[in-house]
Amino acid sequence: MTKMRTVDAAVAILAKEGAIEAFGLPGAAINPFYSAMRAHGGIRHTLARHVEGASHMADGYSRAADGNIGICIGTSGPAGTDMITGLYAAWADSIPMLCITGQAPVAKLHKEDFQAVDIESIAKPVTKMAMTIMEPGQVPGAFQKAFQLMRSGRPGPVLLDLPFDVQMAEIEFDIDAYEPIAVEKPKASRKQLEKALDMLTAAERPLIVAGGGIINAGASAQLVELAELLNVPVIPTLMGWGTIPDDHVLMAGMVGLQTSHRYGNETMLASDFVIGIGNRWANRHTGGLDTYTAGRKFVHIDIEPTQIGRVFSPDFGIASDAGAALDGLIELARERQAAKSLPDYSAWVAECTARKGSLQRKTHFENVPIKPQRVYEEMNKAFGKDTTYVSTIGLSQIAGAQLLHVFGPRKWINAGQAGPLGWTCPAALGVVRGKPDETVVALSGDYDFQFMIEELAVGAQFSLPYIHVVVNNSYLGLIRQSQRGFNMEQNVSLAFENINSPETNGYGVDHIKVAEGLGCKAIRVENPSDLPAAFDKAKALMGEFKVPVVVEVILEKVTNISMGVEINGVNEFEELAERGEDAPTAIIALLD
Repeated sequence: MTKMRTVDAAVAILAKEGAIEAFGLPGAAINPFYSAMRAHGGIRHTLARHVEGASHMADGYSRAADGNIGICIGTSGPAGTDMITGLYAAWADSIPMLCITGQAPVAKLHKEDFQAVDIESIAKPVTKMAMTIMEPGQVPGAFQKAFQLMRSGRPGPVLLDLPFDVQMAEIEFDIDAYEPIAVEKPKASRKQLEKALDMLTAAERPLIVAGGGIINAGASAQLVELAELLNVPVIPTLMGWGTIPDDHVLMAGMVGLQTSHRYGNETMLASDFVIGIGNRWANRHTGGLDTYTAGRKFVHIDIEPTQIGRVFSPDFGIASDAGAALDGLIELARERQAAKSLPDYSAWVAECTARKGSLQRKTHFENVPIKPQRVYEEMNKAFGKDTTYVSTIGLSQIAGAQLLHVFGPRKWINAGQAGPLGWTCPAALGVVRGKPDETVVALSGDYDFQFMIEELAVGAQFSLPYIHVVVNNSYLGLIRQSQRGFNMEQNVSLAFENINSPETNGYGVDHIKVAEGLGCKAIRVENPSDLPAAFDKAKALMGEFKVPVVVEVILEKVTNISMGVEINGVNEFEELAERGEDAPTAIIALLD
C-alpha cells in the first residue's frame, strides 16, 4: 500500500472512473485538491469566471456525450452555494455531475469560521448524495459511492465537501486495487414487456413517447429500430428530441403547450394508445391531464419506480432502464414479425405524415425589425444535420423548439425542468469541451445572454469556439407574454438609450462591444436578408480565431409565440403557413 494525501487518492479515483474534465475556481480551502490535480496531470481544468458558470459547464459537458461526467470544483462557502442552481438543473434533468467543494477544518465547522457553511444540508434536496467528509479514511469510499450513485437508476449529481484538514491528511491507498462499484439499473421482465406490447398491438392508433431517459441510456438507435419494426409513430419530448431524427417518416412531432408542433398535438389527440419510455409527463408537455389522457390508454416505462404514477396513473407501469426495455421490446417485436402477427399501421402512419405536411407555422417574414421565426428558418439553412443546439428558456427557446430541426441524440441540449437564465453560455462551453470537433450553436434571448455573459471570456481564453445566436428584442419576452393574462406589461423592458452606443437604437446593452471586450467576435444583424451572410461570416470567424462568435439579431420588440394551456387550445398569434414558400425549411414541404 502507498501512503498519500486524501486528495491525491481522490484525483486518482477521478481518472480511473473516467471523469477527466473539470471546471471551477480555486481558492484557499480547495487548494490542496488543486495541487493534487496538478501533480496527477490527467484532469484537464477549465477556469470559469463564476462558480455557477462552472457548474453549468460541467452540466453541459455531461450532456454532450454518453458516459460523460463533468466535475465542478470550488472553494468553500459561497462557491458551494453558487453551485446550487447548477446542481438543481442537473438533478431536474437526470444528469450525472460531480461537485467538489473545499471546507473549513473539521474542528472549525461549528465556530462560524470564514466561509464555512453547511453545504451538505443545503445541497441534499437537489443531489443524489451530498456529504461533508469528516474522516480522511472515508474519502475513497465516498468518491466510489458518488460515481455509483451518479450512474445508477435515475442519474443525477453528487456534491462532496472536503474540509481542509481532511484534504491534507494522509491515508493508505492503492489505486491499482480500486474498482468502481457495479452500477444498478432495473430491467423489465419478458412478461412485463409482453403485456406492454400486447396493449400496444391491440390499439388502432398507437404512439411512442420518447423521453430523455432514452438519451441517458444511449438507446436512441434501439428506439428507432423498435419504431420501425412496429411501424409506430414517435413523439419525442423536449428532453428526448433527437432520439429519432426530425426527417424520419415516423417522427410525428413534439407535443405540448409551448415547445410543440401543430401536427404533433393533433396526432396525440387522434391517438388511442401511448407508451411512454424514459419520460416524466412534464406539465408543459401534457397540459391539462383530462384533455391529454382522454380516449387513450397509457403504458409508462421509467428507470425510477416512484416516477410511475407521479403525474397520472398509467394503465400499466414498468420500472426499467430505457435501454433494457427497448432491447426486450425489440426481441419480442422481431418474434412477432417473424410470426406475421404484428398489426399493419401504415394507414395510421400516412395520416400522421399528412398532418406533418400540412399543419405548419409560417417562418418566412420579411419584416424589419426582424420577426424571430425568420431567424430559425435561416438557421435551418445555415447549419447542417451535425449541428448541436444548446438553449435553456424563454421565447427564443420555445420558438427554436417549434421551428428548428434536430437530427440525432444529444444534438438538442436544453436545461428542461429547471430552465435557469444564464445557463446557455456556460453550458455551451461545456458542450464544446465534450464535442471538440463538432458544430455547436447556442440560442439565447438577450436576458439569458446577459445573465452569465462574462463566461464568454472562458471561451476566448481556452479556445472553445461556438456560435451564439442572440435574438434581441430588449424585452423579457416570455414574461411579457405571460403578463397579458393580467392586462399588464410591468418591469419587463430592457430598453434604454445607451449613451456610449447610440447605434443600438434604444435596445440598451451593446452586446457587440461586450462580447468583443471579452475576447470574442460579434456580428449584429438588422435586416433578414443579411442573416445568411452573417451566419457564413460567423462560421469563418469561429474557424479562424477559435473563439465564441456572437450573432446578435435585432428583433421586433413585441412578438407572441404560439402557446396555450391545453394541447387542443394552443393560440397561434401569427399567420400560419398556407403555401410552401411560407415555410421553406419545413421537414415536409407544404403543398400549395
